[in-house]
Amino acid sequence: MTRGNQREKDRERAQARSGNKVNKGKDDGLTPEQRRERDAKALQEKTAKKAAQAAGGESSGGGKGNNKK
Repeated sequence: MTRGNQREKDRERAQARSGNKVNKGKDDGLTPEQRRERDAKALQEKTAKKAAQAAGGESSGGGKGNNKK
């Protein structure tokens, strides 16, 4: 074994770097119903923004490769 304890040291470094980010998604203090409502609202805002951008910015040419031929 040529690496010795390199793997263990790397795991320790990675854990120190990440801190307490292990359960980031579940630690927001919301019930599943509240989380669903929040996510649905964010999705509606995102789709409305995208629709407004598509309606108003078609001729600007600043899209990310949406001009397929």
